[in-house]
Amino acid sequence: MTLVMFDMDGTLIDTQALITEHMATTFEGAGLDAPSPAASRRVIGLSLPVALARLARSDDPVLIDKLVEDYRTHYRASVLTHSDREGLFPGALEALQRLRTWDGMRLGIATGKGLSGVHRITGNHNIADYFVTLQTPDHNPSKPHPGMLLRAMAETGALPAETVMIGDTTFDIEMGKAAGAWAIGVTWGYHEPTELIAAGADIMIDRFDELDAAIRKVLE
Repeated sequence: MTLVMFDMDGTLIDTQALITEHMATTFEGAGLDAPSPAASRRVIGLSLPVALARLARSDDPVLIDKLVEDYRTHYRASVLTHSDREGLFPGALEALQRLRTWDGMRLGIATGKGLSGVHRITGNHNIADYFVTLQTPDHNPSKPHPGMLLRAMAETGALPAETVMIGDTTFDIEMGKAAGAWAIGVTWGYHEPTELIAAGADIMIDRFDELDAAIRKVLE
């Protein structure tokens, strides 16, 4: 068996503008200074409460709960009218279509997004049936804790040596290595390639058409 787990934001889907926009709106609505787009990009991939607490530099549960609810309200309203703002990166669909034909291949998602968002996006792109396991903060600790991958491996029966995590942030790479899995970093996301390499990425790719060979290389 081979289990390949994908991050979503910054890896499969291009939501940078959408996320940074609603982070700013959320903080301004709470009377706080809006985080810069660069600061917002740094926390993409974490569960939403963890990301917002880090940006707010606060552990006040009342404030964090308010920010979480406001952000979700803004985000959901936006994608209801502009579903095209959660588009797949070039080559992502083709890569998924190729990989799912491999003998013994299982595909999954490990994301900081909530499960409802995962269902919405995979449904909008008609790829819901590509994935056999969906791991989110709804039932796991936030990245970089290895819980998402450990649960995915338990659900599918995959061993760590048979599991590959694909992601664009240090949170993805650190999670993969902590779970004993292989980790492939992508250069088109929200953290710098040098950071992913320092975090332990086994290999880096610049385009989705390089993914098949990269998976074969780490598993050989």
